[in-house]
Amino acid sequence: MIPPGKKHSVRLCATFVRTVNVPGRYGDGYGGHGLSLLVTPRKSGGLSKTWAQAISPNGTKTSLGLGSYPVVTLAMARERALANARAIAESRDPRRRMQQVPTFAKANETVVAIHARHWKSGRTEGQWRASMRDYVLPRLARKRVDAVTTADVMAVLLPIWSTKRVTAGRVRQRIGAVMKWAVAQGYRDDNPAGDAISAALPKAAVRKQHMRALPHAEVGAALARVRGSGAYPSAMLAFEFVVLTAARSGEVRNARWEQIDRAGAAWTIPAERMKTGREHRVPLSPRALAVLDGAAELSDGAGLVFPSPTGRVLNHSALTNLLHGLGLDAIAVDVGQGELAHVARRVGALRRPIAEAGAKPVRDRVDAEAVQQVGQCGVVQHPPGGRREHEPLSVKELRRAVEHRERPGRERHPVLAAGLHALGRN
Repeated sequence: MIPPGKKHSVRLCATFVRTVNVPGRYGDGYGGHGLSLLVTPRKSGGLSKTWAQAISPNGTKTSLGLGSYPVVTLAMARERALANARAIAESRDPRRRMQQVPTFAKANETVVAIHARHWKSGRTEGQWRASMRDYVLPRLARKRVDAVTTADVMAVLLPIWSTKRVTAGRVRQRIGAVMKWAVAQGYRDDNPAGDAISAALPKAAVRKQHMRALPHAEVGAALARVRGSGAYPSAMLAFEFVVLTAARSGEVRNARWEQIDRAGAAWTIPAERMKTGREHRVPLSPRALAVLDGAAELSDGAGLVFPSPTGRVLNHSALTNLLHGLGLDAIAVDVGQGELAHVARRVGALRRPIAEAGAKPVRDRVDAEAVQQVGQCGVVQHPPGGRREHEPLSVKELRRAVEHRERPGRERHPVLAAGLHALGRN
């Protein structure tokens, strides 16, 4: 046992901290970053053991309390002392940090405010807040961000990890965003929602379920049913425009008349409305222009092309609800993208320009090489022995397909035309 007041040159150990019964201050020795254990008698009897750290932020010596034993163990006290020493080395005052560490709920509001201005849709903020409200805040709202542990994150995710995998993944990502903000602010050194819990979460594979795209052969009948449904005219026209342009529902619902070039038969979607973040030009077929004529009769030709009854943007579920009300098992955007997929399967090496015509990213080296091949020879080579439905078309045959669709009584297929437009061969 070390007498009170005598310098403690050796490191403390857990056994000593637990058994020491002589009042005094016991330092953690060299390399302890000023950590010491203060043992004092209580008025009610017994001893009180508390942790303190001698620090010198801005050159001024002071003592910083780190908590009482046994709530704060020797290992925990050393971690806190090391964090404070690092803060001072970076010219930060650890006392200010401890006083101002926000709760998870407050940090979440700060992160939402930072990102909200960059989100394209108000739905994103609503979904973020709803997932935090339902799954995260009941457990973490009052915790300081520096006190959130991997165990806390696991407790949030495990109940929904196997039954709501997509939601759980988004919740984990959003917790991680809050924690990364806390790291950037210097409130903590790690992200407890990151790689640390990856190995602990169940690995059972969940089969990815894609939204159903209406088969190419059924699109004409679906359009006829929509036209005869008696639904709100603007919604019916917007749905047909989705099919004719293979655009996303949100892009069509937010389309404005100033984006339409009737003389050039093109629709230019601004970069801020595109998922890819790039301006996108969509060629318009005669039927697409006719749809715009119908939309113009319902409005004054200014503002939104397909407004809701109140003059605002159509609800995000308006087109999908229109299909479901008619018993069509597909979502609106995937009807148009189904047409795009049908053409892409037939066009083969033209997959890249077709993908770009639908504002889809080109994902592999094969696409780039295929486009180079088309650019050099203008024709995709085919194996001998005839052609099957899945075999690719040449540029000449693609043009012939467009011309076939433009014969009297037929509508020009806009996605086939888009393939030629993207190649500069229309």
